[in-house]
Amino acid sequence: MSLPTRQKVKISYEQFLNWLDEDTLAEWVEGEVIYLSPAGLEHQDIVGWLVRYVGEFVERSGLGKLILPPFQMRLLRSERGREPDLMYVAQENLHRLHDTYLEGGADLVVEITSPESLTRDRNEKFDEYEREGIREYWVIDPDARRADFFVLGADGRYERRHEDAEGVYHSEVLKGLSLPVRWLWERPPLREVTRGWRE
Repeated sequence: MSLPTRQKVKISYEQFLNWLDEDTLAEWVEGEVIYLSPAGLEHQDIVGWLVRYVGEFVERSGLGKLILPPFQMRLLRSERGREPDLMYVAQENLHRLHDTYLEGGADLVVEITSPESLTRDRNEKFDEYEREGIREYWVIDPDARRADFFVLGADGRYERRHEDAEGVYHSEVLKGLSLPVRWLWERPPLREVTRGWRE
């Protein structure tokens, strides 16, 4: 299926998936294709480092699967097809993975903001992910050098979680994963920061 470039056309999610390819940055919002801007270098460096750091933890722990873009997450409660910068799917939810998308929300989602995506990541996606029941949401802002972590409370609303006194965030969903927030900007060599995991 072909779509006129940048023209808003209402299509089904199935049509969107059939049209989408690996070279097109887009999401599906209430039947419309929303084109995304290309990511900057700092954004990509953070994603790459997190993929290696969190990915090694997930692999060694056997907890589930870490998925990086391009890969869709179909939100069932808000008619959205989002493409997070990183998502973790727990072992018990792997059956919801299809060839090109995850049916329903991931267990943990990471979005790295840009000036173009800041409002979308902090407002629209925050509300959507909360409604979908995504258990943990990280919003990383490279420009402000700020990371915000949210965990779904018993009432189904996100609660802000903070780093400890040493500036280390301890994931609620990925039990045992500790992330010194400064590492997002410093990005130390993985062989040094994961040395203890190998012992």
